[in-house]
Amino acid sequence: MTHPAKATEATEATWHKNACILCENNCGIQIQLDGRRFAKIRGDKEHVLTGGYTCNKALRLDHYQNGGERLTTPLRREADGSFTPIDWDTAIREIAARLKTVRDTHGGESIFYYGGGGQGNHLGGSYSSALMRALGGRYRSNALAQEKTGEAWVDAHLTGGHTAGEFEHAEVSLFIGKNPWQTHGVPRARTVLKEIAKDPARTMIVIDPVRTESADLADIHLQLRPGTDAWCLAGILGVLVQEDLIDHAFLKAHTTQAEEVLPHLKTVDVAQCAEVSGLDEDLLRTTARRIASASSLSTYEDLGVQQGPNSTLISYLNKLIWVLTGNFAKPGAMQPHSWSAPLAHYSTRVRRTPVTGARMLGGLVPCNVIAEEILTDHPKRFRAMVIESSNPAHSLADSATFREALAALDLVVLIDIAHTETGRLADYVLPAASQFEKWEATFFNVEFPRNNFHLRAPVLDPLPGTLTEPEIYARLMRELDVVPRTHLAVLRTAARLGRTPFKLAFAALAAVDKKVFGLAPYLLYETLGPTLPNGARSAAVLWGLAQRIGRAYPKAMRRAGHADADALFDAMLAGRSGVTFTEDEHEDAWQYVPHDDHRIPVAIPELLDLIDALDKTPSVHTTPEFPFVLAAGQRRAFTANVIFRDTTWRKRDAGGALRISPHDAEQLGLADGAAARITTRRGTARATIEIDDRMQAGHAALPNGFGLDLPTADGTTERTGVAPNDLTDAQWRDPIAGSPWHKHVPARIEALLD
Repeated sequence: MTHPAKATEATEATWHKNACILCENNCGIQIQLDGRRFAKIRGDKEHVLTGGYTCNKALRLDHYQNGGERLTTPLRREADGSFTPIDWDTAIREIAARLKTVRDTHGGESIFYYGGGGQGNHLGGSYSSALMRALGGRYRSNALAQEKTGEAWVDAHLTGGHTAGEFEHAEVSLFIGKNPWQTHGVPRARTVLKEIAKDPARTMIVIDPVRTESADLADIHLQLRPGTDAWCLAGILGVLVQEDLIDHAFLKAHTTQAEEVLPHLKTVDVAQCAEVSGLDEDLLRTTARRIASASSLSTYEDLGVQQGPNSTLISYLNKLIWVLTGNFAKPGAMQPHSWSAPLAHYSTRVRRTPVTGARMLGGLVPCNVIAEEILTDHPKRFRAMVIESSNPAHSLADSATFREALAALDLVVLIDIAHTETGRLADYVLPAASQFEKWEATFFNVEFPRNNFHLRAPVLDPLPGTLTEPEIYARLMRELDVVPRTHLAVLRTAARLGRTPFKLAFAALAAVDKKVFGLAPYLLYETLGPTLPNGARSAAVLWGLAQRIGRAYPKAMRRAGHADADALFDAMLAGRSGVTFTEDEHEDAWQYVPHDDHRIPVAIPELLDLIDALDKTPSVHTTPEFPFVLAAGQRRAFTANVIFRDTTWRKRDAGGALRISPHDAEQLGLADGAAARITTRRGTARATIEIDDRMQAGHAALPNGFGLDLPTADGTTERTGVAPNDLTDAQWRDPIAGSPWHKHVPARIEALLD
């Protein structure tokens, strides 16, 4: 059988199936090679979820694979700040020794892990847990702690897990701080949006201070003042309750505690909510009535509100809308779903960080407190960081302070494909294979009733000098020598005998040694991994996940066509266009609700108190010194996450313009293309102006993905556009989730004369 990674003259005309890695939809694609370059890219029509759909960004993925400077040897930072290339054996030996020193001196809990793969490579990150368990590490974080942890905490209280809307079938679709035309999130987003817009029986509602491309298609656009979404949603709920537009039968049959919640909403001053939000009260009431009249409602909240004021409260208000109107577990409404592997810990019980005592919602350290957990003399402070496939020196709020925190650590290890802004501050940089040079997958599997998983085969062999993340973690584990060799010998022998003997041996080993489950990814990689076809050793961890799926969702797994967990695992290995791993029916949805009698407990007292306090809560955070609201990190047609370390992929907005309204441009004396200075409490930057009538007066936006320090031919670096987190402030954070206010930064804009 020809290995799919081989790019020879005989196979260059072959279309290699894979997936886009730029957002959580991971649309199926096909790639045609010219040597190591991606000559052509198109959608994979056989893909189980996206069926040939892609946006324009997927077609530019050669700029990820071949556009930036790649690392091909481990690097060690010397005392003078320079980097020395070293061989892999030396790197692994030195890193393991320094990790041991930190562990033995300060305890394993002082070793902090950040990352886990971003939008495309979760498979490699799944092996990090074994390393952290071996070291005694307890704390980790990733980009979800900048976005989704408040929502996850609310979900844990209500339905016990994540919910997703069936927008393809919803009569009413509500997007809150979400522009799916650019940010996707909804599978086949642009096709679905067009279908909704063309259907006179369906309604799209967009709540956004910007007149986005999605708002252009919407039937109702609530263009509120920036940062007032909580008042807008509270006003909608006030109308629903005060006009008795709620689904009493649903509440009686499927919820508890509704009687505790409704009095808080009966007293909401709808007129005041409309006034604070800058909305017409009649339009707000019309919106609520349309939601109430719909046979089905799906909602989607995203970064526009999750990275702004009152984000956890907004998640609660959003979910109360669809709970009170009975839009759960029916076609076109909100649905729970199975998981291949949960992305967060859905629990109402909350751990806290060791220094600041911040809540770790979803089991993750809030990104905005990481620097505070380091820059202290507290005995339990973090002393070392292992960072994988992430660039927190660029992506976390207040980059200057975070860089200071990295410098204060005893050890920083980065695993990545390029020498990033974070890499330049690390003690060791380990070069990884790219996402198209290895077996890879993501755990963004949130569909209902058919949930899908896509294991991607490599398109190319790894670049010489690079290793996959599972192999890097395995080498560190071997050097640390934390797994008894008898364990490995037993499992290797069993794996050679077949899956059934292996399963029995693994279960027996786990029964006598409780540490086995925590080390399972490494054990599977070393024992089952070498037996897998086509060099798919990194996929060994999926065997464990398939066993979990078989135990958690046996009927749904069999309904999807898999007789048992091993059959599912084989289907994962073979499914080049993905595989459906569970198939549910709408009545099954209630089995995902883990509370007594599978009912939704509606009351969250802490958030009900915040609803009551809205009339006293500040809705304006600008000042005479900083009179603008800056959205730092707006998604646009030619922006993407920072794994694109190449500026040439952009056909428009090459410099990453600062967008402002015509009114503000006139007041500031600025024209299109003019230079301006933008200043916040944390920093200042120079930007080029783009006048955009989609923006409100007093609201400005910088794009995401800019401000990288990229290498030039003369050995220096050059920055294009503004690094948004040179301007953001880690102290602007949600009081519950600790998530940042990236989309709501008080700022000053001034014309530059030069």
